[in-house]
Amino acid sequence: MNYLKLALILTMVCNTAIAQTASKEDIVFLTHQWEGERFEDGRPKVAKDILERMKSVSIEEAWVVLRNEGYHNQYEGGWQPLHEDAPFVGRALTVQYMPNRPDVSEQITQKGLEEGQIGNTNSWPIDMLQEDDVYVADGFGKIVDGTLIGDNLGNAIYAKSKTGVVFNASSRDMAGLSQIDGFNAFVKGWHPSFLTEVMLLSINDPIRIGAAAVLPGDVVLAKKSGVIFIPSHLAEKVVVTSEVVRLRDMFGVERLKEGTYTPGQIDNKWTDDIERDFSEWLTEHMDELPVPREQIQELLQERTW
Repeated sequence: MNYLKLALILTMVCNTAIAQTASKEDIVFLTHQWEGERFEDGRPKVAKDILERMKSVSIEEAWVVLRNEGYHNQYEGGWQPLHEDAPFVGRALTVQYMPNRPDVSEQITQKGLEEGQIGNTNSWPIDMLQEDDVYVADGFGKIVDGTLIGDNLGNAIYAKSKTGVVFNASSRDMAGLSQIDGFNAFVKGWHPSFLTEVMLLSINDPIRIGAAAVLPGDVVLAKKSGVIFIPSHLAEKVVVTSEVVRLRDMFGVERLKEGTYTPGQIDNKWTDDIERDFSEWLTEHMDELPVPREQIQELLQERTW
């Protein structure tokens, strides 16, 4: 055996293991299709306007757009949300946890302390949160002794992000977390135990949340029916597609109630006359519709029959 070669490999593995935070270069490499603004850490910074408009998008609408783009592994269900009817949207800050292994966790903890980290490792990602971020963590589905936060950390998270968390793990202090106005948590379970035998491995690396692949900067859309992780470069397309569908549905329902068209006419491919009627309806109701005026104007400019 080439022991020198083995030693070099082990050194590389060790160096990777204790490099908890992904480099800006790695994040840019992985999210190369994003062409917009980025945070200092390299994460795509999807515009706040898109995040606000994303709140009106349904999980189903987002799923169809991603599916058509070839993204088949972005949705995860089976959550126990803190508030079922309080959806939230934000940019993912990803965190990977693993079952504890003392030789690795000691290295990580020591390195973090040397770099100025304070407190337990599950609090370290909180210090990195920006407004509109979502703390997304893979805690390998651990429920008992897998409680990544309680109400103290929940308050700290909301103070920084103004959103919530998505954990493939559990949380504790459900009653206390419920008192944080505006905060929500999508977790796999609730348990009174403390976090034990869990180690932080990395921050802002790609992670797996159940059946979904999540990259730092993905747009997180969390609703009662589940959570979908939207690649940053497709976020605007998801929003615009949803808005067009919403407008067409509103127009169709209104015309059906009036008796202008039959269900068969509305449910099939529209004729040129219906398309023209739709454009006129958009123009007449532009300031009343739940879609930005600029987006409607752009839609009208693009329309052909």
